Amino acid sequence: MSKKIWISLAAGAFVLLGAGSGLAAWHFMGPPASETAAPVVDTREYRYVSLDKVIVMLRAREGGPLSNYMAVDLVFKTPVKAEVVTKQQLPKLRSVAVASLSELTLERASMLSIAELTDFLQQAYGESFERESRESPFTEVMVGRLVIE
Repeated sequence: MSKKIWISLAAGAFVLLGAGSGLAAWHFMGPPASETAAPVVDTREYRYVSLDKVIVMLRAREGGPLSNYMAVDLVFKTPVKAEVVTKQQLPKLRSVAVASLSELTLERASMLSIAELTDFLQQAYGESFERESRESPFTEVMVGRLVIE
């Protein structure tokens, strides 16, 4: 074989190796930045349903006075389609709030931040609806007012 054939075979092999490694690098690097998925935007319309004056006597330590109470106004963020259902279930939502909040002592209630209290209530509602195998009519519970005395 002549020298020209060897050189052209070697050049062809280098071109194939370069193309193969470039293709492998492109494949393993993932999609370009322009092809990344856009964040999902929730386009549903929401309404806010309020549950005012949930008043609970707080448990005291043994031997402590029972004159402490907590008053909470709750707001439920609900999709427009579920607003009527949420309003119909306000007595049940009040009952779940009273049952869960009445387990708190004065010390624990006064140490909770609003975010922690919201998480506590969200968990209580989630467990209640899960027990009943039903879907929650609201997406989020928020604390509108909190008084501990």
